[in-house]
Amino acid sequence: MLRNVMTVGFWTLMSRILGMLREVMLYALIGAGPVLDAFIAAFRLPNMFRRFTAEGAFNAAFVPMFSKRVEADDNPIGFANQAMGSLSFVLLILTALAMIFMPLFIWATASGFADDPRFDLSVDYARVMFPYILFISLAALISGALYSIGKFAVAAAAPVLLNVIIIAALGTSWMIGGSAITFLIWSVPAAGVLQLGLVWYHARQNGLNLTLARPQFSPEMKHLLIVATPAALANGVVQINLLVGQLVSSQQVGAISWLYGADRLYQLPLGVVGIAVGIVLLPELSRHLKSGDESAAKEALSNGAFFTAALSFPATVALFVIPLPLAAALYGYGQNTIPDVQAIALATAIYALGLPAFMLQKLQQPLFFAREDTKTPFRWAVVSMFINAFVAIGLWPALGWLSPAIATVVSSWAMVGLLHLSSRAFGDVARLKSETKSKIMRVAIASIAMGVVLSAAQFSAGGYFTNGITQFIWALILIALGATTYIIFAMMTGAFRLRELRSAMGR
Repeated sequence: MLRNVMTVGFWTLMSRILGMLREVMLYALIGAGPVLDAFIAAFRLPNMFRRFTAEGAFNAAFVPMFSKRVEADDNPIGFANQAMGSLSFVLLILTALAMIFMPLFIWATASGFADDPRFDLSVDYARVMFPYILFISLAALISGALYSIGKFAVAAAAPVLLNVIIIAALGTSWMIGGSAITFLIWSVPAAGVLQLGLVWYHARQNGLNLTLARPQFSPEMKHLLIVATPAALANGVVQINLLVGQLVSSQQVGAISWLYGADRLYQLPLGVVGIAVGIVLLPELSRHLKSGDESAAKEALSNGAFFTAALSFPATVALFVIPLPLAAALYGYGQNTIPDVQAIALATAIYALGLPAFMLQKLQQPLFFAREDTKTPFRWAVVSMFINAFVAIGLWPALGWLSPAIATVVSSWAMVGLLHLSSRAFGDVARLKSETKSKIMRVAIASIAMGVVLSAAQFSAGGYFTNGITQFIWALILIALGATTYIIFAMMTGAFRLRELRSAMGR
């Protein structure tokens, strides 16, 4: 499991690093403001529906069902082909409707753009980028099939292509003096085609001869639909939370860009750790529970929990303690101003408080999905959605554009608490080993100690490091200092030992 987590984590890390380079170029060439606001609102539409139709529904429903068919040798290829054909049919209809009614979509998701130049820009951008959903959704389904047979590397590497293509497009626009936003929007569907081609070819190389079967409402597809619908709706609730934040922040020019920049910062550790653990844990839990080996399932969950804590706790502390040096190192260039950087840093510190909750959800949900229970996470996601909307709208008059960030944190912790209460029904499988709990507590102590060291270092530096390459070097120094002190304190407290790290990395 650790090897697979490291594989997915490595490629996710590469994707996130390239994603950060992409954001650096976005903010430097375009800058926080109306054009970037319009792009973000438009780009969120295909990503939102992708999580409705593909990653949410099929990672939660398709992967366990496909994994069990692989385990039982029960025609898994035929089942996957039916799923691909049905998904393609739905996506083609959705894409056609979106292209026709795009102004309505933009108004519904960013009402603050009304009577504003950002509205027409968003509509134009979204019509170019929306077909991306067709390619990336099919790629997500094929990736789920690859995960189910233990092939993680190429499927985890495919998302890197999106960032590579966007970076290449932005770099080309800069070198030839073209319009950065024009190159940007056309690079998105091109990347989707390449991602789909890569995973489809790799699947065929590994014996998964997947094709687009004629859509049919067979008993298998009916069962998939029954299981997938709550999962899709649950992921849709997460997207609704994002849209509530966008609706609120669209009332102020630049706020969407500030929150997006902060979101990308905390998504780096979330993607590398939380999503990687969730991807690997789901098929593993499904196999162990199918074979009745609850001891192995508990071991997998405990290992995932410790791995998550060991990397999420120090990331949380660092993002909360030194958000300004990190934001300045990434976004303090080109068209971006110092007030823009300060706003991104403030939002980053708020999001950091919710980072453990975001990761814990990725750890908790596979417990339910592995049993094909998608209704419970959906029910609590709806509750979380109402909490998010209540806090975001309620705090807007007093706190303005920061209210969506606070609402995201509050609702995420509420979701974690509700999932934890429900998981008790699973008995001993859902309980972490005593040894794991002890190690997680020591990780927390080491992370707090690291935070104290980082605070002291930042205080001693004063305001000398302000922008440019100097700020970038200072951020690297702080990151190195934090990592070193965390490892030292973790070994001192016994959270993990150097020998264990060497052994894990060797495997």
